[in-house]
Amino acid sequence: MSRSSSSTDPVNLLEVGRIDKPHGVRGDVVVALTTTEKRRVAPGTHLFSGDREFVITASRPHQHRWIVSFEGIYGREGAEAISGLVLSAEPLEDDDPDALWVHELIGSRVIEIDGTERGVVVAVQDNPASDLLVLDTEALVPLRFVEGRDEEGRLIVDVPDGLFDLLDED
Repeated sequence: MSRSSSSTDPVNLLEVGRIDKPHGVRGDVVVALTTTEKRRVAPGTHLFSGDREFVITASRPHQHRWIVSFEGIYGREGAEAISGLVLSAEPLEDDDPDALWVHELIGSRVIEIDGTERGVVVAVQDNPASDLLVLDTEALVPLRFVEGRDEEGRLIVDVPDGLFDLLDED
């Protein structure tokens, strides 16, 4: 059996948010975006979670999240049934092809400019100053120090002197 390579294939989708909880009794939900693109919650937008497709019929900002209505989701029970789902979307046409996406960073090997191996990215942690790469060595590397990828796909970092000193002493 061949696998479809359509643009809605989960491999081609980007994580854009999460349905946190129901809001009210009409089927609205609270969505926390993991993207800065507010276009992701515009009416008419198609979002995906697993094999399910959701079409946004209305949205409005609410504190630091969004109240969203989806086509076909009615009542509190309908909203509760989709709570906790991770939402994905197709890449936007104007997305930077050289951008580093969180889902692509996880599992990447990290090296310094001089070639020193520093570990594998196991998570990306939110941080107000700069998101942090969490390495399997317990090191935290601010994302702003990532220079790019090498030909082997490893992340190249140019960090200030001393960032890895405590780990090197072990």
